Amino acid sequence: MNKILVITVFVALLRLSAQGLRLPRQAEEGTPEEPVADVEEADGEQGTLERLTSAAKSYYQTSISTASSWLGSIDGLKLKEKATNVLSDTTVAAMTYAGILQDQVYHIFYQA
Repeated sequence: MNKILVITVFVALLRLSAQGLRLPRQAEEGTPEEPVADVEEADGEQGTLERLTSAAKSYYQTSISTASSWLGSIDGLKLKEKATNVLSDTTVAAMTYAGILQDQVYHIFYQA
């Protein structure tokens, strides 16, 4: 349910952003072209949606750069190798105890 809500909000923001996008009109044939003012010059300030969008983009870029720097610092610790060793040791122990449990359950149901 939360994913649907997030997707709906993003689609609504994209829709509002697309509606707020101004494109210069193409001059009709036969009429002289008038200079088209830049959108930001015409508006003066950024609107609320543009500020929210730019803030979200900056937060996203900051989080990506922070995560990249963290991953770079973690690579030197050889955590991947250690995690692989822990996983294999845990798997071996779990399989041993699962086999013991399976034997116990088998002998409970099929007593000789």
